[in-house]
Amino acid sequence: MIDARILPLQRAALRPVARILAGRGIRADAVSIAGFAAGLLAVPALALGHFWAALALIGLNRLLDGLDGEIARLTRPTDRGAFLDISLDFVFYALIPVGFALHDPGANALSAAVLIAAFVGTGSSFLAFASIAAKRGQTARAFPQKGIYYLGGLTEGFETLVVFLLMCLVPAWFPTLAWAFAAACALTTVLRWRMGWIAFSDLDNASQPGNR
Repeated sequence: MIDARILPLQRAALRPVARILAGRGIRADAVSIAGFAAGLLAVPALALGHFWAALALIGLNRLLDGLDGEIARLTRPTDRGAFLDISLDFVFYALIPVGFALHDPGANALSAAVLIAAFVGTGSSFLAFASIAAKRGQTARAFPQKGIYYLGGLTEGFETLVVFLLMCLVPAWFPTLAWAFAAACALTTVLRWRMGWIAFSDLDNASQPGNR
């Protein structure tokens, strides 16, 4: 919801570090993979109840996710990098609820499953819109630096990070937070369906007899 406002500040803060890393020959793809590895390590940390360690690993994942894009912009952005970045992000988001479910299946499994299903809704609507928009040559004005069409919504990266950090800080709140955020994700999905229905209806209408 507020990613477009935060991204310029994030880029300005990360640019000096990105310049140092790029100057030492560190590639954006390597940073993406390192960030995903940190996110993966958060899952066993959550399962074992090491919530502060998980919080640090989640924060590191998001930090490296910002750095990889900035390094790419300082060197040479690639389609492969954009593909890798978004693919790893969606898996990371789905894995964090799994960690909480493994920690306390009785209390957390159902809400974790619902949250993951909600992430499927937001992720699939995001990628479906991006694929059609790319075919039509459209770009997102609010996110011109992104490698694919970046469709905003009620639940974006910043909101997801805040919820994950709250879950780590107060693990007992996980079911409540998961149900509430799943509802927000469901609303985001429905709004994106509506946006796609409206945005992509013109060509369909034009192809019908009598609409030329």
